[in-house]
Amino acid sequence: MMEFLYFPQDKSEYIPAIVMLMLFIVFAAVTMIWFIKISQKEEQKVDQAYRLDEHANKENEKPR
Repeated sequence: MMEFLYFPQDKSEYIPAIVMLMLFIVFAAVTMIWFIKISQKEEQKVDQAYRLDEHANKENEKPR
């Protein structure tokens, strides 16, 4: 029967796996931070546009 788990006797074989895991974690974190920054910029644009529209609507209202 074939073994499903492989635990090498030479522990130096773990080094490439650890390096790849660290690279993946770093790139995932950078990507998440990048998405958050883009999202915050878009939120500011929407807030600014909404405030401008709200301000324009108040100026166009006729006093009663």
